[in-house]
Amino acid sequence: MKLNESMLLVTGMSGAGKTEAMKALEDLGFFCIDNLPPPLLKELSNLPALSPEQGHSIAVAMDVRGRAMFNELHAAIDRLRDDGVAYQILFLDCADDVLVRRYSETRRSHPVREGHSLFEKIAAERCLLAEMRESANLVFDTTHTKAHELKAQLGHLILDRDVTLDLRVDVMSFGFKYGVPLDADLMFDVRFLTNPHYDLDLRPQTGLDAPVADYVFAQPEALKFVEDVVRLLERLTPLYAASGKARLTVAIGCTGGQHRSVAITERLAHRLGQHFNNVVPVHRDMRKNITLKK
Repeated sequence: MKLNESMLLVTGMSGAGKTEAMKALEDLGFFCIDNLPPPLLKELSNLPALSPEQGHSIAVAMDVRGRAMFNELHAAIDRLRDDGVAYQILFLDCADDVLVRRYSETRRSHPVREGHSLFEKIAAERCLLAEMRESANLVFDTTHTKAHELKAQLGHLILDRDVTLDLRVDVMSFGFKYGVPLDADLMFDVRFLTNPHYDLDLRPQTGLDAPVADYVFAQPEALKFVEDVVRLLERLTPLYAASGKARLTVAIGCTGGQHRSVAITERLAHRLGQHFNNVVPVHRDMRKNITLKK
């Protein structure tokens, strides 16, 4: 299945991880709707703003929480097929003993009313979902899957690609005199480089200007620093993505956030963009010194 080609219907055993799966799918670019009543499924497919032609992928979670309305799910899916709406069914399954443990840990009540013990309720739910599981295009057993692993595994299963490269990497320049960025995951100090501020011609410019960038990278330490950080992030970024992280902020600091950190940030973002799909340079303090001088 490829993104934007069909609607994804997510169902399965209660406690198998549908909530976490929907969070992961949202990170993967799906417009997610949880616990939709089946009678509304056809209406959802008719919304022009959510059509595949508009570039939207839709994931809809429907399960026995819908109580009596869940019995209408098969009829709702039949209507989708009759109307020519492309869809895929993802069924999340899990071993009974793990489901019992998860419910015992969360202390939530099971949505199935039949039976007294959790094992009896789970058995009743399996009967209710047997036909749906049989008709599913994709069955994903979460017995041995940790929550932070879901996104990577669903990316492989549904999109057939390595989504760890999709982690958004913000490379942020900043000035230490304005305080360190509290949202930084990794922080580097480039004040070891000679400061263009002391060149009167360069002082009013920023690291985005070629003369400042040339000044910074005329220093061999600047080029080596960028390559060292690139190698470090090549190793670490896939690990952050595999842990479930959706965004990584790499902060590059100099004194005022106008010259050295800006030039380094731009070069670093360009180099990282050769390896990862979503790299964004951000300059937090670049204009502050210029504004204060006016």
